[in-house]
Amino acid sequence: MDRLTSILDLDSKPHTVNDWADSTFTCTYHLKEGSLEISVREAKDQASALTYFDAMQALAKDAQPIKGLANLGFPAYETAAGSAVFQKGSFVLEVDATDLPATLGPESISRRALAYQLSTTILACWIEHH
Repeated sequence: MDRLTSILDLDSKPHTVNDWADSTFTCTYHLKEGSLEISVREAKDQASALTYFDAMQALAKDAQPIKGLANLGFPAYETAAGSAVFQKGSFVLEVDATDLPATLGPESISRRALAYQLSTTILACWIEHH
């Protein structure tokens, strides 16, 4: 929330709705420009999470693997439309900014860059706390 508020230079924290269903925690941020959805799917183990990740990547339109240091050592991909997906352990993280304008905030950040930055912020917290 703090990173999103900072990147977009928001005056206040956006309205959020959290949900837990089908082993997936979803947090939807309602911004004036549209919705941003962050979801984490918990699988029974790492192999199951990777299978789910691979299926998501195969179904995603224009999915491009995130390679090198940018993937933080995890399977990851992003889409031109504005999603970033990472698999870490038994979890699959997706940041979906596809409902937002092509660029937003005072720095005119792209949806794809916003999704990537929020993903890496969340992963850094996971690494720190797990």
